Amino acid sequence: MRDLIRGLRTFFLDPAGRETVAVASVIIAIGTLVYRFVEDLTWLDSLYFSVITLTTVGYGDFSPTTPVGKVFTMFYVVVGIGIFVALVTQVGAHLVETRREGQGGASS
Repeated sequence: MRDLIRGLRTFFLDPAGRETVAVASVIIAIGTLVYRFVEDLTWLDSLYFSVITLTTVGYGDFSPTTPVGKVFTMFYVVVGIGIFVALVTQVGAHLVETRREGQGGASS
């Protein structure tokens, strides 16, 4: 658990990590706004749908019903999944590095 906390801490101290979190937050905010006003979902449902869509979980309880919503979702998924893959990759790299440091460094 200590390695997890240290890894997340180093991730958030890394400028690239903070930048990726900021970009992911903006992408989620854009999705939330579009789904709120184009699909007429509640704020909570819009946020939920944005996150579920970008994480590719897709429970199927919501789906876009308007043509604009459908077109937006196609682009949103393509762009958003890339951002989330980068985010998960960066967090994972920090966790692995923290784990290695906790074990006395990498063996070479």
